[in-house]
Amino acid sequence: MAHIPTSFFSMPSTLRAAVILTISCAGMVGSAGAEEPISGELSTVTVLATREATSTLDVPAAVSRIEGDVFQASAGVNLSEGLGAVPGLSVQNRGNYAQDLQLSIRGFGARSSFGARGIRLYADGIPATMPDGQGQYSHFDLTGADHLEVLRGPYSALYGNASGGVIAITTADAPAGPSAQTSAAVGSDGLKRYAVRVGEGDPASNWVIDAAHFKTDGYRAHSAAARSTGNAKWRLDLTPRSRLTLVANLLATPEVQDPLGLTAAQLSADPTQAGANAITYNTRKRVEQQQAGATLESTLSDTGRLFISAYAGHRHSTQFQAILKSVEALRTHPGGVIDLDRRYRGGEWRLQDRREVLSGPLSVTVGMTAEALDESRRGYLNFFGPLLGVEGALRRDESNRASNVDEYVQAQWQPSPRWQLSGGVRHTDLKIDSVSNLNAAAPTTLRFGATTPVAGLTFRVQPQLAAYASFGRGFETPTLNDLAYRSTNGAITGLNTDLRPARSNNAEVGLKWVGARLKATLAAFNIRNEDELAVKANSGGRSVLENIGPTRRRGAELSLNGSFSETLSGVLAYTAIDARTLADYRACASTPCTPVPVVAGSRLPAVPRHALYTALHWQPRSNLNVVAETVGRDGIYADDRNLAYAHGYWSSNLVAQWTQQWDHIRLTETARLDNVFDRAYVGSVIVNESNGRYYEPAAGRTALFMVTAAFR
Repeated sequence: MAHIPTSFFSMPSTLRAAVILTISCAGMVGSAGAEEPISGELSTVTVLATREATSTLDVPAAVSRIEGDVFQASAGVNLSEGLGAVPGLSVQNRGNYAQDLQLSIRGFGARSSFGARGIRLYADGIPATMPDGQGQYSHFDLTGADHLEVLRGPYSALYGNASGGVIAITTADAPAGPSAQTSAAVGSDGLKRYAVRVGEGDPASNWVIDAAHFKTDGYRAHSAAARSTGNAKWRLDLTPRSRLTLVANLLATPEVQDPLGLTAAQLSADPTQAGANAITYNTRKRVEQQQAGATLESTLSDTGRLFISAYAGHRHSTQFQAILKSVEALRTHPGGVIDLDRRYRGGEWRLQDRREVLSGPLSVTVGMTAEALDESRRGYLNFFGPLLGVEGALRRDESNRASNVDEYVQAQWQPSPRWQLSGGVRHTDLKIDSVSNLNAAAPTTLRFGATTPVAGLTFRVQPQLAAYASFGRGFETPTLNDLAYRSTNGAITGLNTDLRPARSNNAEVGLKWVGARLKATLAAFNIRNEDELAVKANSGGRSVLENIGPTRRRGAELSLNGSFSETLSGVLAYTAIDARTLADYRACASTPCTPVPVVAGSRLPAVPRHALYTALHWQPRSNLNVVAETVGRDGIYADDRNLAYAHGYWSSNLVAQWTQQWDHIRLTETARLDNVFDRAYVGSVIVNESNGRYYEPAAGRTALFMVTAAFR
């Protein structure tokens, strides 16, 4: 592997602690990645844990809120551009738009080779996670975001299957009166992005429409990408007590090249090269998605509120993989081209009642969700005669369906000004049906169910200081993609019906402080997961999963957000996590599978032990902002046996924004320099890649310049 300079994470623990303490006292940084503004009183915001407007001091959970202007100081393409300030959240950029980011919360989701698993996603109240637990965030409107919330810990269980954490984005309303905004960005590696946003707001109606087009040649060979998105939102007050919100979005990625992973030798020789056979088989992906949804919020009485939502969408993706022609010759092999056509819909209702009970406010919420996903999964050979990387003969044709019905109830009661009790329970019933359209095999039906309770207690030690404790049970079912393969070489066909849901016990304690100049949170957690879902083998872009028994995740998260003066502020986020297996098991060392032992105590792959983010925000004038960021990550293992390793790294970024205002027109120029010192490091890993192609290198030094013009 390429040499990585000695990092902070290789220091002795005592010295490392001293560095953290020094940064905490002298470098707490603010707005780039800053959470909600600091004030003498904590503003009341709607938080995911309670589903209502609540002071975050009273919530017995780790919740972070990132303001939308963070993403507007970047290209607005990747979630990784703005979530560094969230402790416990790991967003590792593959530099590969065909496979998305590697997104995990407290280690949940780290195994995913594309999309998001183990984490629930929402956009304007509409789920971006399907009933089976597979999530997609490529349609998130980052540059149009008002804010984004991240919920970690036990209370995530109230969102059902695959709730290792919750990420929800809320797009901004249009400002009062007519408005328009356009932006253009250019950057390294042929990056170009153009966007336009128009809208009009008044007290009873608010609409906004935006569209964007992004393209890049990519940092590596064979990694070019293009993406077009469109989003619309219309909020209408039907009566003084009811509000209707309609949302719609479009996504089109006509062709995104997939450079695949590299071996250690390839990474050391040239990190910009494409992986083996990527160019030969023209590995790539196409995606189209259309989605629409509606939410109705109504105040029924002085104590009662009703929320109803419904949505429907369609997503079609085609992926060409680098599976050798000789391997696909096996009669039962499902082919090297995956064609997925998914149609999904769902809805939710919840009723909330808030009143005084025994001299304290009691809020009770009851609700139900029903969702369904119909999937047509086809597999084709990735060759036709002598031509490679083209769609060939049909080898797999399945009709799959995942559907669920969930019921939940949650409550919070404040018997005294200093104490608050919270709790809830959710029941999930997931059904998966599969039938092959190519043979006479009997249909397959799987059912997964769980009841997940959660409880928490908050104590106001002082008006600005709260202590809390919470406990919950969660579970994660295998997704349709997890179930799709029983062997990477196609020797065994059909769904992997041996997989079981993973179940967790999740405990957390924490402190929260909100003062005039400083906001701080400290959380410690301990999670035991039974029947952990892990990658048994990964080859040619497809994964075979297995249940590996119990695992443990324990760690701590620290977040500091403060201001030193009128012109200087900052933020710090630090995460320490120890994620290990608790029992011996066997994994695959090659394809076909050669079983090898994995000993208890091995670290979970793709989960960094330490992560640190700091940023310093300087505003010498009202129209000038300068931000200096530093991101540090400990090394991560790429395989279950802890033999393949990607070293830790430091990376620094600089951002400057200038703003000019003339009557109704505002012009903003943004200059951004990422990886200032041109560090060579691995952005993410492909877990248990059977051919040793674990490593996905991060880009070197890159620059971005963007101009935004807004009319109001």
